[in-house]
Amino acid sequence: MLVDSHCHLDFPDFEAERDDVVARAGTAGVGLMVTISTRVAKFGGIKAIAERYDNVFCTLGTHPHNAGEETDVTADQLVALSKHPKVVGIGEAGLDYFYDKAPRDLQAKGFRIHIEAARRTGLPLVIHAREADDDIAAILKEETGKGAFPFILHCFSSGPALARTGVALGGYVSFSGILTFKKSEALREIARSVPHDRLLVETDAPYLAPVPFRGKRNEPAYVAHTAAVLAETVGISADEMAALTTENFFRLFTKVPPSLRKVPDIG
Repeated sequence: MLVDSHCHLDFPDFEAERDDVVARAGTAGVGLMVTISTRVAKFGGIKAIAERYDNVFCTLGTHPHNAGEETDVTADQLVALSKHPKVVGIGEAGLDYFYDKAPRDLQAKGFRIHIEAARRTGLPLVIHAREADDDIAAILKEETGKGAFPFILHCFSSGPALARTGVALGGYVSFSGILTFKKSEALREIARSVPHDRLLVETDAPYLAPVPFRGKRNEPAYVAHTAAVLAETVGISADEMAALTTENFFRLFTKVPPSLRKVPDIG
């Protein structure tokens, strides 16, 4: 079984065929999916999707792009809403200096609020990091000094130093379809350096479809292609990678019922 640890099933791209998208994931051997929150204000929609499907879970949080819109979100609010049985993570939150859609100070403030919520709940924080490696690393080091919290560097496309820092602080590193791109050898080299017990895979659907679907809309079924490339990159079989990343997922996302490990492979 494979797990898509990060997708956005609430996005309009899937509105017309969400049932089919979830079904195709199952046919491809993807037994579990986590649909990721980008706005706390839209949590109702995310929650409804997770409630609809037994094998879909969700997170709760404010994307750094939206940090300027949700300045009133508090750790107390995140902690309270995260008690819903389908909420298995906090975020995605972090820093994005590539698009800079929100003031950087507000991104950092929101990031720290989400860290506090992750620390208090024990739920993993899904971290968005783009062109902000030094500041992400500095905040992670400072906040970890206040008390450990679980986290994942999602859709990893940063440099090797942030990967090393994340792993040293207890974090996990998740790779998306970017890993499959021809010009991503530097990223594949980073993947080789990550301990096997810290690896995860994701789609970030509807974005970043892996080869051979690059340029098309991504969907959870395609995580199998990323996992196959990751397996080849680190020198293990595709089946071993599926088992490894699924085990890692359950170790990190502890709120997901362990009984779902027994979901059989399909296809």
